[in-house]
Amino acid sequence: MLYLNHNKRKEVITRPRTKGSKNRPKTYNDYASKIVEKQETIASLNTEIASIQKAIEEQKNTLKEKKTALKKAEKEVASLEAKKQRRLKQRLC
Repeated sequence: MLYLNHNKRKEVITRPRTKGSKNRPKTYNDYASKIVEKQETIASLNTEIASIQKAIEEQKNTLKEKKTALKKAEKEVASLEAKKQRRLKQRLC
C-alpha cells in the first residue's frame, strides 16, 4: 500500500486485523432518544435565554431611572452652586 505525503512516496506496512476486532459488540445508535434529548436541551436553553432577556430589560429600566435621578440631582447641585455664587457676589458688592 502506498501513500503520498508531502509529494513523497511512502510505503506503509499494514498488519492483518486481530480476530477479536470482528467479535466486538455492535452499538446501535438510538437517534430518536438523542433527538428528544437535544430538543429538551434546546427548550430549556430558550427558557433560560428568555428569563435572562427579561432580567436585562428590567436592569435597563432601573438604569434609566437611576440616570434620570442622577441628572436631576446634578442640576439641583448646579443651581444651588449658582445661587451660592450670586449670594457671595452680592455680599462683596
